Amino acid sequence: MPAALLASTIHPLSAVDEATGGVFGVISQWAIDIMGLLGAPGAGLAIFLENVFPPIPSEIILPLAGLAAYEGKFTIVEAILWTTLGSLLGAYLLYGLGRWLGHDRTVALARKLPFIDEDDVTKTVAWFNRHGNKAVFFGRMLPIFRSLISIPAGIERMPAVRFGLLTLAGSLIWNTLFVGAGFLLGPAWEQILIVADALKYLVYAGLVVFVAWFVWTRVKKARAKRAGGTA
Repeated sequence: MPAALLASTIHPLSAVDEATGGVFGVISQWAIDIMGLLGAPGAGLAIFLENVFPPIPSEIILPLAGLAAYEGKFTIVEAILWTTLGSLLGAYLLYGLGRWLGHDRTVALARKLPFIDEDDVTKTVAWFNRHGNKAVFFGRMLPIFRSLISIPAGIERMPAVRFGLLTLAGSLIWNTLFVGAGFLLGPAWEQILIVADALKYLVYAGLVVFVAWFVWTRVKKARAKRAGGTA
């Protein structure tokens, strides 16, 4: 199916511009072009790149794949299977990066960062060892974390098969929800962006609060050390 023909039947840009202030209009058109050129594998490629580059929002690409299925460009099953395969391959790429970095190299890098000390890394590793399975599974359903959680999984050498199964399960749920919503809503698919934006900004707000708390505790700790040294 030529890209021009797919684009002629799917017109998401005005909806995206209205819902997001035009921020994702280019990404939307890019996804349409890829799906128009490659069909369902193009949706998988777009999601693969979304996993590698977190700023690309799956919350737009997945409903567009559902809309393309609604328009008959490919089946909804193809859309779900290819996007889930793209999620899995993208996650394994970042997992491989984490394994290449390894624990010792990550600790060495962390020591060079402001506000970070080796104790923080030790606590993070301990947390991941306790909750890594849940983090990988549920992380697939959260913006930003969906991509980044693969790296600590690789650093701590989570078994590759377990990582793949957890990623597959979480991604399948997430992709099915958004592809299915795009398919069911059809031309009204932009309504999904309202829910997606609420989730995205909730995650962003949580990150801001966490970063502010983390910096405050580290500044407080540094001041206490200086005061102790002076005494």
